[in-house]
Amino acid sequence: MYQIIDGKRISQEIKDELKEKVAAMKAEGVERCLAVIQVGSDPASSVYVNNKKKACEYIGIKSLSYELPEETTEAELLELIGSLNAREDVNGILVQLPVPEHIDEDKVLLAIAPQKDVDGFHPVNVGNLSIGRPGYVSCTPAGVIQLLKRSGIEIAGRECVVLGRSNIVGKPMAMLLLRENGTVTVCHSRTKDLKEITRRADILVVAVGKPKLVDADYVKEGAVVIDVGIHRNENNKLCGDVDFDSVAPHVSAITPVPGGVGPMTIAMLMNNCVEGCR
Repeated sequence: MYQIIDGKRISQEIKDELKEKVAAMKAEGVERCLAVIQVGSDPASSVYVNNKKKACEYIGIKSLSYELPEETTEAELLELIGSLNAREDVNGILVQLPVPEHIDEDKVLLAIAPQKDVDGFHPVNVGNLSIGRPGYVSCTPAGVIQLLKRSGIEIAGRECVVLGRSNIVGKPMAMLLLRENGTVTVCHSRTKDLKEITRRADILVVAVGKPKLVDADYVKEGAVVIDVGIHRNENNKLCGDVDFDSVAPHVSAITPVPGGVGPMTIAMLMNNCVEGCR
C-alpha cells in the first residue's frame, strides 16, 4: 500500500511552527513585513495574492498590498520596487507573476534587492544556491524537500530524477536534491529514452506542465513520486503531471493533486519571510 504525502497537513505544521517563532520575535520587538505587488486583475493571480495575505495574517506577519492597474508602466513598477527596497520596515518583496506583456519580467525580478527577494528568483539567490551559500530558495522546490523530509523519506544516496528544467522548479529542485546528497539526473523535452531514465529513479519529481504525462510506464516499483503540476481536466477537475490512478499502485509514496505540493509553496514563502531575514 502506498503512502499519500499530505501537503495540507505538512504545510499547516510549518505555518504553526512559524506562528510560534513570529510571536517570540514580536516579544523581542522584532517585526516582519512582506510587500506584495500585483499588476492587473488576473483572477488566478488574485487568488494567489489573497492566499498569501491570509497566510501572513495567520502567522502574524504584517503584509502590505499594492494592487496596481493593468496600465501601470514598467517605470512606475520599478519605482515602487525601489522605494520598497529602501524601506527598513519591509523585509520581503514579492511581485506576483505573470506581469502584463508591456512590462519586462526579467527587469522586475532584477530590481528586487536580493536580501528582500523572498521568491528566490534573483540571480544572486540562484547563484548562492548553486554554490552552497546561504540565500533565499525558490519556494516550490524548497517545499518538496520539506515534504520528503517530514514524511521520513531519505534523500541521501538515492537516485533522484527531476523531469523538467524550468528556472522556477526544475533547476533549483535538482540543486536542492544535490545539497541533500541525492544523485541527480535532470530530464527535459530533448531527453532520449526518457522512460528508461525515469524508471531508475528512487525519487521522481515531475514538473513538466503537461497533464497526466507520467503513467505507470515511467515509474520504478516502490519509487517516491512528487507531482508539481496542476491543471484542470476536461471535467474541470484539478489534476497533475502524473496520472495518479495509473502510478499510485506501483509506488511507495506519492503526492496528490490537489493537496500535495501546492500548499507547500505558500508555507515556504512564509518560511522565507521569517527565517531568511532573521
